[in-house]
Amino acid sequence: MTPGGTLGATRPVVTFARPEGYGDTPRVFGRRGRTAAAAACVVLGLGLIGGAVTGSWLVGDSGDSAERSTYVTAGGLWHNVPVDQLFPPTVDGQGAGPGGADRTWTRIAVAPDSNCADAFDPLLRQVLDPVGCARLLRATYTDATQSYVTTVGLLFTKADAAAMRSLDGRFAKEGLTKRTDLMPRPYAAKDTVAAAFGDKQRAAWTVSVLTDAPVVVYAVSGWADGRTVDTPQPAPEATATGATAAPAQAGLGNEAQGLADRIERGLRKTAVTPSEQPS
Repeated sequence: MTPGGTLGATRPVVTFARPEGYGDTPRVFGRRGRTAAAAACVVLGLGLIGGAVTGSWLVGDSGDSAERSTYVTAGGLWHNVPVDQLFPPTVDGQGAGPGGADRTWTRIAVAPDSNCADAFDPLLRQVLDPVGCARLLRATYTDATQSYVTTVGLLFTKADAAAMRSLDGRFAKEGLTKRTDLMPRPYAAKDTVAAAFGDKQRAAWTVSVLTDAPVVVYAVSGWADGRTVDTPQPAPEATATGATAAPAQAGLGNEAQGLADRIERGLRKTAVTPSEQPS
């Protein structure tokens, strides 16, 4: 879908050539056979090129046109696919916990899609301003024991690939992912175990600026009992070997990082092989 396209527009479909030797097609010799073989090679070659384009977003090996096409497709996912595809009701986190323990997260609330006005602290909003805010999607999950809550967000920006690379470079160069004054805000849904999940309950967080899609993926986690946190930790520090702070000991860094990683993987998979758009 191109920007400004209508909902339900058909996405490009990549098809693969019929494999050589498929079925019971007899071998043909002579000039006609050579002509047919040449044609088959052309078709097969086109199929292989199509396959390379399909996987370009995952492996980063494609031409500019393929990258632009997938980039545009990714930017429209917020209104082109069901929420259950972007934020599954249940997320399997095999090996995502401390020491490689398995995790399972259950979605307890989805925020109405919105702009970014109240979703970020002022300084983080200022950092994100250069890429703009096309739409913000958020969902809050809890673990199997309902001990922890985690809000994961997908910020769909208005930026082109160059602007996203610039923002990613700034995060890396200035260490912005480690600053506690740049934590994203949680989504505290009423009448759920996350009802008391406010700004003072933030324990661990992660922010990832994608450079191959106009999306910023983030997650922030805390305890479900509403306890306040004096020293929150960025997920990389909270998951480091030997970390002793409370968020690290509780595995809250794993909660934020593990859930964000899996939501990002789902986003990438959807952008490369999108399902049929809803009517």
